[in-house]
Amino acid sequence: MPKVLLSLSIFLAFLFLYWNSSEPTPAPTTNTYAQIPLSDSLPNAEKWPAELEVTHFSGSDLTPSPACLAVAATGEVYVGVDMMGSLGKEPGKGSIVKLVDADNDGQMDSHTTFAMVDNPRGIIARGNEVFVLHTVFGKESGIAEGMDLVVFEDKNQDGVADGPSKPLIQHISSPKFLQSRGTDHATNGIRMGIDGWIYIAVGDFGFVNAEDRSGTKLTQLGGGILRVRPDGTEMEVYTHGLRNIYDVAIDPYMDIFTRGNTNDGGGWNVRFIHQIQSGEYGYPVLFKHFTEEILPALVDVGGGSGTGSLFIDDPTWPAKYNHVPMMADWGRSQLYIHRIKPDGPSYTQQEEEFIKLSQISDVDMDASGRMYLAAWDRAGYKGNPDKGFVVRAVPKNWTYKAFPNVAALSVEKLADLLKSESGIARLAAQQEMLTRSTNQTTTAAWKIAADKNLPDYVRVAGMYTYAQAAGADGISNLVKLAAEPTMQEYALRALADRKPFIEKVPLEPFTKAMNDASPRIRAAAIVGVGRLERKEAASALLSVKVPASFVAPVGDAEGPHATPNSAIILPHLAVRALVKLNAVEASVKAIESENSTLALWALRYMHDPKAVNGLMTAYQKTTDEAQKNMILGTLARLYQKEAPYDGSWWWSTRPDTHGPYYKTSTWESSPAIKEFLVGEWKKSTDKKLYTTLNDKLRLGIAEFGTNEVVAAKEEVKIDFDKIKNKKGQIGEASIEDVMLALDKVKGDPTVGKKLFTMQGCVACHSINKGETMKGPFMGQIGSIMTREQIAESILKPNASISQGFSTVMITAKGNKTYMGFVTGESANELTLRDIAGQVTRIKASDVVKREEMENSMMPAGLANALSYEEFASLITFLSQQKK
Repeated sequence: MPKVLLSLSIFLAFLFLYWNSSEPTPAPTTNTYAQIPLSDSLPNAEKWPAELEVTHFSGSDLTPSPACLAVAATGEVYVGVDMMGSLGKEPGKGSIVKLVDADNDGQMDSHTTFAMVDNPRGIIARGNEVFVLHTVFGKESGIAEGMDLVVFEDKNQDGVADGPSKPLIQHISSPKFLQSRGTDHATNGIRMGIDGWIYIAVGDFGFVNAEDRSGTKLTQLGGGILRVRPDGTEMEVYTHGLRNIYDVAIDPYMDIFTRGNTNDGGGWNVRFIHQIQSGEYGYPVLFKHFTEEILPALVDVGGGSGTGSLFIDDPTWPAKYNHVPMMADWGRSQLYIHRIKPDGPSYTQQEEEFIKLSQISDVDMDASGRMYLAAWDRAGYKGNPDKGFVVRAVPKNWTYKAFPNVAALSVEKLADLLKSESGIARLAAQQEMLTRSTNQTTTAAWKIAADKNLPDYVRVAGMYTYAQAAGADGISNLVKLAAEPTMQEYALRALADRKPFIEKVPLEPFTKAMNDASPRIRAAAIVGVGRLERKEAASALLSVKVPASFVAPVGDAEGPHATPNSAIILPHLAVRALVKLNAVEASVKAIESENSTLALWALRYMHDPKAVNGLMTAYQKTTDEAQKNMILGTLARLYQKEAPYDGSWWWSTRPDTHGPYYKTSTWESSPAIKEFLVGEWKKSTDKKLYTTLNDKLRLGIAEFGTNEVVAAKEEVKIDFDKIKNKKGQIGEASIEDVMLALDKVKGDPTVGKKLFTMQGCVACHSINKGETMKGPFMGQIGSIMTREQIAESILKPNASISQGFSTVMITAKGNKTYMGFVTGESANELTLRDIAGQVTRIKASDVVKREEMENSMMPAGLANALSYEEFASLITFLSQQKK
């Protein structure tokens, strides 16, 4: 039997395992995790810590395909229903549903359709306002025009938005790929920090001419974090160089964490990342071969797909589950905890499983301690009206305590609430205080910020409340706070936080803090200097020491992009600040000093004729060979630059990760650099050095030669007519690309039938009811599963295992073990079929232990050798079986 057909035979023998079911899979009982009762027919989480109580809150009748959710401080749950999914194109299928649990029994009591929006991807509930990030479609064309961050109002609190939304940011995702692919790599979750900013998780579609309400426009190639004030002004980039993050988790001190992946052809690996303001994380052009230049992730945890995030800060929860970032992973159907420990200006971490939930998409909580989690639950890549639900989680010893309506409280009462141990409560109190009299708010907030007897997290909340209310008038008090060691780091961040006020902020507290013993304080000072844009601080930045770990990967080796490296953070931030200052002259001057390494690092990004001329002069002056080579490498790096991004292309799901640029262009100094490099090459006896530079930096200078074949850097343009019959195309493509291909390549059911019937497949399956039933019946699969669901079951075997057909591990007497799925069971005997189709009968009295496995028996990749046409043919044939 050919290898492909053998694989298909094995696959078809177990395809029935992956039929979707509305019932939950019972989780195995352990000492630390709860078990779902078999009698419970409502969908719920599969596993959770025994200290928690998890209840079904809403089902697919009200909240199908929940892409995101947000919870008001008072407990109202807003769910983003997305019946388009990540790859859908038809508008009019999305909404924000408001759910209320009036009697606090863990189940929804009433609901309203708050607003109709397409592709909701992020929600924030704040008082009478609900912020939503979603795709916008043309009213006439029905075609995606971009994504907007908008705000709805519900002043009469009837659960329905009062009218149309008001845009805060428009065009926050490039429309071309929203139109051709959908929102799978678009802009995603939103969350507000105690600093009052809305933080936005930007996918690697990037955006072109995103515009806020003040008229500020920004263009960004690739993913990162964007932020904006709640009134839609002061939009700015916070971090850059991420792939496809879905959300952010923000702690009380404004540390931010994300879970993103590197789906670049080398694996769908997930990385947990500490986001430090101004940091460059390098995806896709720097994070492999130029890792000395980036801020690395804290860990690579393997395959998955990060979604919603939350930093839990609530006193009603057990201590071991409090004060930790929680990260949802859709691909693993798991909410994770990351145990973080301080490490210089950053952290190290330890991941652990927390709550297992079917394709979890988001998580949020209210000020009373109720946590809500949304389950996509196999709703596919284009949404499903019969899939998706929401659950509530609370500690078992938890007692409901209503959170007050902050609008009815006095400033004094709000100030008391600002001292709460709940981060949600503090934020709600703060935001309401900012609507009151400036004098009252600043007086009350400053009293909290200045009180040394209060916990730091309370003082930080008071400080940011004061800073937002006082504006420029509060600078002098913040300077005083920056002189206090306990509050110095936070006050420095607050001083440099708002660009409209920075002209009035003194530089001295920052330059002084750059010599502090605390690396966190030094980091805040360095970032602040860059934001203040004072070139006189360049010399202080250049004095930041570069560690021995600043080493470029050799050749084509992959560097450590997911290994904590706290020593690299401060010089990295200093380089970002120097670039922000455009400190060309100071950097050139430092080439001949003890700070030359940092100076040359910064000059890599300064495409300025003064930088080029300064480097050439420094090269001629120095006699140190190592220094000459470093200067030469910097000049070579400046030969090209990243082409301006216009949104007409994207680097696809598997981009060229060679770097240092993705789409290059030359600039005014390129000819002079080439002439200089070629001239030095002619005089050099070390021609290999130039060949190495030519290869690593992809200079394309013919004289230098090459040792490698240069891969194309342009976007992969799929011509289905040419490649649909290419063997192995399924294995080469991402699952999203396969799903898009199935829309265009319908396949031939006759060919699919041949694949199904040839050599052995019919031995394990029957299509007609009159045939002997030796295995799962396939004659009605098309009435149970859609084409997309059948395809996903093949491509992602672990994504949708149905109840009753899970992989079972049997331990029997005599220390024997068997693995398969149960095809028959009586009081005396159990029948098990394994992955090879072999049947084993085990006496019930011989069974010592029976355990349902979380993973499927069927390995992933069984269809990898097929072409698009073959795969589509098989799917089409199976989808037509509706007997």
